[in-house]
Amino acid sequence: MTILVTGRGGMLASDLVVELEARGMPVISTGRRELDLSAPDDIAAAVTSIRPSIIINTAADTDVDGCESREAAALTVNGTAVGALANVAGDIGAHFVTLSTDYVFDGKKSGPYTEADRPNPASAYGRTKLRGEELAGESSTIVRTAWLAGTHGPNVVRTVLRLLAGDSSLRFVDDQRGSPTFARDLAVVVADLALERIPGVFHVTNAGAVTWFEFVQEIARQTGADLNRIEPIASADLDPPRPAPRPANSVLDNAAWRSKGGAAMRPFEAALSELLAELG
Repeated sequence: MTILVTGRGGMLASDLVVELEARGMPVISTGRRELDLSAPDDIAAAVTSIRPSIIINTAADTDVDGCESREAAALTVNGTAVGALANVAGDIGAHFVTLSTDYVFDGKKSGPYTEADRPNPASAYGRTKLRGEELAGESSTIVRTAWLAGTHGPNVVRTVLRLLAGDSSLRFVDDQRGSPTFARDLAVVVADLALERIPGVFHVTNAGAVTWFEFVQEIARQTGADLNRIEPIASADLDPPRPAPRPANSVLDNAAWRSKGGAAMRPFEAALSELLAELG
Protein backbone atom coordinates (compact mmCIF):
# COMPACT_ATOMS: atom_id res chain seq x y z
CA MET A 1 0.00 0.00 0.00
CA THR A 2 1.67 3.17 -1.22
CA ILE A 3 0.78 6.50 0.38
CA LEU A 4 1.25 9.73 -1.56
CA VAL A 5 1.98 12.83 0.53
CA THR A 6 2.03 16.18 -1.24
CA GLY A 7 3.91 19.24 -0.01
CA ARG A 8 7.32 17.62 0.44
CA GLY A 9 9.57 19.53 2.79
CA GLY A 10 6.68 21.36 4.42
CA MET A 11 6.16 21.49 8.16
CA LEU A 12 3.44 18.84 8.32
CA ALA A 13 4.53 16.74 5.35
CA SER A 14 7.99 16.25 6.86
CA ASP A 15 6.64 14.91 10.16
CA LEU A 16 3.89 12.95 8.43
CA VAL A 17 6.36 11.04 6.26
CA VAL A 18 8.38 10.13 9.37
CA GLU A 19 5.22 9.00 11.18
CA LEU A 20 3.97 6.85 8.31
CA GLU A 21 7.35 5.25 7.66
CA ALA A 22 7.65 4.46 11.37
CA ARG A 23 4.44 2.46 10.96
CA GLY A 24 5.98 0.52 8.09
CA MET A 25 4.08 2.32 5.34
CA PRO A 26 5.73 2.92 1.94
CA VAL A 27 5.52 6.66 1.25
CA ILE A 28 6.10 8.77 -1.83
CA SER A 29 6.35 12.48 -1.07
CA THR A 30 6.00 14.95 -3.92
CA GLY A 31 6.98 18.56 -4.29
CA ARG A 32 5.95 21.09 -6.88
CA ARG A 33 8.22 19.61 -9.57
CA GLU A 34 6.47 16.24 -9.45
CA LEU A 35 2.96 17.46 -8.64
CA ASP A 36 2.21 21.12 -9.34
CA LEU A 37 -1.09 22.14 -7.77
CA SER A 38 -1.06 25.34 -9.81
CA ALA A 39 -1.56 23.12 -12.88
CA PRO A 40 -4.64 21.04 -11.95
CA ASP A 41 -5.02 19.61 -15.47
CA ASP A 42 -1.76 17.70 -15.00
CA ILE A 43 -2.66 16.17 -11.65
CA ALA A 44 -4.54 13.10 -12.89
CA ALA A 45 -1.66 11.84 -15.01
CA ALA A 46 0.91 12.43 -12.29
CA VAL A 47 -1.09 10.63 -9.60
CA THR A 48 -2.17 7.79 -11.87
CA SER A 49 1.47 7.03 -12.65
CA ILE A 50 2.04 6.46 -8.92
CA ARG A 51 -1.29 4.72 -8.21
CA PRO A 52 -1.27 5.25 -4.43
CA SER A 53 -3.80 3.64 -2.13
CA ILE A 54 -4.04 6.82 -0.04
CA ILE A 55 -3.43 10.45 -1.01
CA ILE A 56 -2.72 12.99 1.74
CA ASN A 57 -2.65 16.58 0.53
CA THR A 58 -0.69 18.91 2.77
CA ALA A 59 0.30 21.35 -0.01
CA ALA A 60 -1.43 24.74 -0.20
CA ASP A 61 -0.99 28.42 -0.81
CA THR A 62 -0.77 29.50 2.82
CA ASP A 63 0.29 33.12 2.25
CA VAL A 64 -2.77 34.52 4.02
CA ASP A 65 -2.10 38.16 3.19
CA GLY A 66 -0.87 37.42 -0.32
CA CYS A 67 -4.09 35.56 -1.14
CA GLU A 68 -6.03 38.81 -0.70
CA SER A 69 -4.48 40.31 -3.84
CA ARG A 70 -4.38 37.12 -5.93
CA GLU A 71 -7.44 35.16 -4.91
CA ALA A 72 -7.90 33.54 -8.34
CA ALA A 73 -4.43 32.00 -8.25
CA ALA A 74 -4.89 30.87 -4.65
CA LEU A 75 -8.22 29.31 -5.60
CA THR A 76 -6.48 27.20 -8.23
CA VAL A 77 -4.12 25.71 -5.65
CA ASN A 78 -6.38 25.59 -2.60
CA GLY A 79 -9.62 24.76 -4.40
CA THR A 80 -9.48 23.47 -7.97
CA ALA A 81 -6.40 21.31 -7.43
CA VAL A 82 -7.95 19.72 -4.33
CA GLY A 83 -10.95 18.77 -6.44
CA ALA A 84 -8.65 17.27 -9.07
CA LEU A 85 -6.86 15.20 -6.43
CA ALA A 86 -10.18 13.98 -5.03
CA ASN A 87 -11.40 13.05 -8.51
CA VAL A 88 -8.33 11.02 -9.41
CA ALA A 89 -8.45 9.36 -5.98
CA GLY A 90 -11.97 8.21 -6.80
CA ASP A 91 -10.87 6.97 -10.22
CA ILE A 92 -8.08 4.78 -8.85
CA GLY A 93 -9.85 3.70 -5.65
CA ALA A 94 -7.61 5.68 -3.30
CA HIS A 95 -8.73 7.35 -0.10
CA PHE A 96 -8.22 11.12 -0.11
CA VAL A 97 -7.21 13.28 2.86
CA THR A 98 -6.73 17.04 2.66
CA LEU A 99 -5.73 19.66 5.20
CA SER A 100 -7.83 22.74 5.85
CA THR A 101 -7.86 25.63 8.27
CA ASP A 102 -9.53 27.54 11.10
CA TYR A 103 -9.80 30.46 8.65
CA VAL A 104 -12.97 28.91 7.18
CA PHE A 105 -14.71 30.54 10.19
CA ASP A 106 -15.27 34.26 10.68
CA GLY A 107 -14.29 34.18 14.36
CA LYS A 108 -17.50 35.73 15.67
CA LYS A 109 -18.59 32.75 17.76
CA SER A 110 -17.99 33.15 21.50
CA GLY A 111 -16.97 29.54 22.12
CA PRO A 112 -14.94 26.88 20.29
CA TYR A 113 -16.02 25.91 16.79
CA THR A 114 -17.21 22.34 16.25
CA GLU A 115 -17.39 20.51 12.95
CA ALA A 116 -21.15 21.15 12.94
CA ASP A 117 -20.70 24.94 12.81
CA ARG A 118 -21.32 26.59 9.48
CA PRO A 119 -18.18 28.07 7.86
CA ASN A 120 -18.19 31.74 6.94
CA PRO A 121 -14.67 32.78 5.89
CA ALA A 122 -13.75 36.46 6.06
CA SER A 123 -10.54 36.25 4.01
CA ALA A 124 -9.57 35.13 0.51
CA TYR A 125 -7.41 32.41 2.03
CA GLY A 126 -10.36 31.09 4.03
CA ARG A 127 -12.65 31.20 0.99
CA THR A 128 -10.22 29.25 -1.18
CA LYS A 129 -9.65 26.62 1.48
CA LEU A 130 -13.38 26.22 2.01
CA ARG A 131 -13.79 25.68 -1.73
CA GLY A 132 -11.20 22.93 -1.47
CA GLU A 133 -13.25 21.28 1.26
CA GLU A 134 -16.35 21.43 -0.92
CA LEU A 135 -14.57 19.92 -3.92
CA ALA A 136 -13.00 17.17 -1.81
CA GLY A 137 -16.46 15.71 -1.30
CA GLU A 138 -18.12 13.69 1.45
CA SER A 139 -16.09 10.52 0.86
CA SER A 140 -12.84 12.32 1.70
CA THR A 141 -11.23 13.15 5.04
CA ILE A 142 -10.91 16.87 5.74
CA VAL A 143 -8.67 17.88 8.65
CA ARG A 144 -8.93 21.46 9.89
CA THR A 145 -6.10 22.67 12.07
CA ALA A 146 -4.73 25.98 13.36
CA TRP A 147 -1.64 27.92 14.46
CA LEU A 148 0.78 25.25 13.25
CA ALA A 149 4.39 25.07 14.47
CA GLY A 150 7.12 22.47 14.17
CA THR A 151 10.77 21.68 13.61
CA HIS A 152 10.62 22.08 9.83
CA GLY A 153 10.31 25.37 8.00
CA PRO A 154 9.51 28.88 9.22
CA ASN A 155 6.84 29.31 11.89
CA VAL A 156 5.92 31.59 14.78
CA VAL A 157 8.00 29.73 17.38
CA ARG A 158 11.19 30.15 15.36
CA THR A 159 10.32 33.81 14.77
CA VAL A 160 9.73 34.49 18.46
CA LEU A 161 12.98 32.77 19.46
CA ARG A 162 14.87 34.96 17.02
CA LEU A 163 13.19 38.09 18.38
CA LEU A 164 13.81 37.08 21.98
CA ALA A 165 17.50 36.75 21.19
CA GLY A 166 17.55 40.52 20.63
CA ASP A 167 16.88 43.25 23.15
CA SER A 168 13.97 45.19 21.66
CA SER A 169 10.37 45.03 22.89
CA LEU A 170 7.94 42.63 21.22
CA ARG A 171 4.35 43.55 20.41
CA PHE A 172 1.80 40.80 19.76
CA VAL A 173 -1.95 40.96 19.35
CA ASP A 174 -4.10 40.06 22.34
CA ASP A 175 -7.48 39.96 20.59
CA GLN A 176 -7.03 36.86 18.40
CA ARG A 177 -7.54 33.56 20.19
CA GLY A 178 -6.71 30.08 18.94
CA SER A 179 -5.15 26.71 19.71
CA PRO A 180 -1.43 26.32 18.97
CA THR A 181 -0.89 22.99 17.19
CA PHE A 182 2.32 21.08 16.67
CA ALA A 183 3.09 19.26 13.46
CA ARG A 184 4.33 16.06 15.07
CA ASP A 185 1.12 15.64 17.10
CA LEU A 186 -1.04 16.54 14.11
CA ALA A 187 0.82 14.00 11.97
CA VAL A 188 -0.16 11.17 14.33
CA VAL A 189 -3.88 11.91 14.01
CA VAL A 190 -3.72 12.52 10.26
CA ALA A 191 -1.99 9.16 9.84
CA ASP A 192 -4.67 7.44 11.96
CA LEU A 193 -7.51 8.97 9.95
CA ALA A 194 -5.83 8.18 6.64
CA LEU A 195 -4.95 4.56 7.40
CA GLU A 196 -8.41 3.88 8.80
CA ARG A 197 -9.97 5.68 5.79
CA ILE A 198 -12.40 7.61 7.97
CA PRO A 199 -14.34 10.18 5.92
CA GLY A 200 -15.71 13.45 7.21
CA VAL A 201 -14.56 16.76 8.66
CA PHE A 202 -12.29 16.70 11.71
CA HIS A 203 -10.87 19.49 13.83
CA VAL A 204 -7.41 18.54 15.08
CA THR A 205 -5.51 20.88 17.41
CA ASN A 206 -3.52 20.58 20.60
CA ALA A 207 -5.47 21.20 23.80
CA GLY A 208 -5.64 24.69 25.23
CA ALA A 209 -6.38 28.15 23.84
CA VAL A 210 -4.47 31.42 24.06
CA THR A 211 -4.06 34.74 22.28
CA TRP A 212 -0.89 35.36 20.28
CA PHE A 213 0.34 37.59 23.11
CA GLU A 214 -0.24 34.81 25.65
CA PHE A 215 1.43 32.24 23.38
CA VAL A 216 4.54 34.39 23.06
CA GLN A 217 4.53 34.87 26.83
CA GLU A 218 4.53 31.08 27.23
CA ILE A 219 7.49 30.75 24.85
CA ALA A 220 9.34 33.40 26.84
CA ARG A 221 8.42 31.73 30.14
CA GLN A 222 9.71 28.33 29.01
CA THR A 223 12.97 29.80 27.69
CA GLY A 224 13.61 32.04 30.67
CA ALA A 225 13.27 35.27 28.69
CA ASP A 226 12.08 38.57 30.11
CA LEU A 227 8.26 38.67 29.95
CA ASN A 228 8.27 42.43 30.46
CA ARG A 229 9.63 42.86 26.93
CA ILE A 230 6.36 41.49 25.48
CA GLU A 231 3.54 43.99 25.01
CA PRO A 232 -0.11 43.27 24.14
CA ILE A 233 -1.69 45.27 21.30
CA ALA A 234 -4.96 45.22 19.39
CA SER A 235 -5.13 43.92 15.82
CA ALA A 236 -6.26 47.38 14.73
CA ASP A 237 -2.96 48.80 16.02
CA LEU A 238 -0.72 46.62 13.83
CA ASP A 239 1.67 48.76 11.78
CA PRO A 240 1.56 48.13 8.93
CA PRO A 241 -1.97 46.68 9.03
CA ARG A 242 -2.52 43.15 7.73
CA PRO A 243 -4.31 42.96 4.35
CA ALA A 244 -6.28 39.85 5.36
CA PRO A 245 -8.71 39.87 8.29
CA ARG A 246 -8.00 37.28 10.97
CA PRO A 247 -10.72 35.54 12.99
CA ALA A 248 -10.84 36.90 16.53
CA ASN A 249 -11.76 33.42 17.76
CA SER A 250 -10.46 30.38 15.90
CA VAL A 251 -10.46 27.85 18.73
CA LEU A 252 -11.45 24.46 17.30
CA ASP A 253 -13.28 21.80 19.32
CA ASN A 254 -12.04 18.33 18.29
CA ALA A 255 -15.51 16.84 18.79
CA ALA A 256 -15.60 14.58 15.72
CA TRP A 257 -12.22 13.03 16.53
CA ARG A 258 -13.34 12.29 20.09
CA SER A 259 -16.59 10.79 18.80
CA LYS A 260 -14.52 8.25 16.84
CA GLY A 261 -12.71 7.23 20.01
CA GLY A 262 -9.60 9.25 19.22
CA ALA A 263 -7.25 10.09 22.06
CA ALA A 264 -7.29 13.68 23.26
CA MET A 265 -4.43 15.81 21.98
CA ARG A 266 -1.91 16.80 24.65
CA PRO A 267 -1.79 20.39 25.95
CA PHE A 268 0.07 22.77 23.67
CA GLU A 269 2.40 23.74 26.54
CA ALA A 270 3.83 20.20 26.65
CA ALA A 271 4.30 20.06 22.88
CA LEU A 272 5.90 23.50 22.94
CA SER A 273 8.38 22.37 25.59
CA GLU A 274 9.41 19.45 23.41
CA LEU A 275 9.78 21.66 20.35
CA LEU A 276 11.85 24.25 22.20
CA ALA A 277 14.21 21.51 23.40
CA GLU A 278 14.69 20.32 19.83
CA LEU A 279 15.26 23.83 18.52
CA GLY A 280 17.88 24.39 21.21
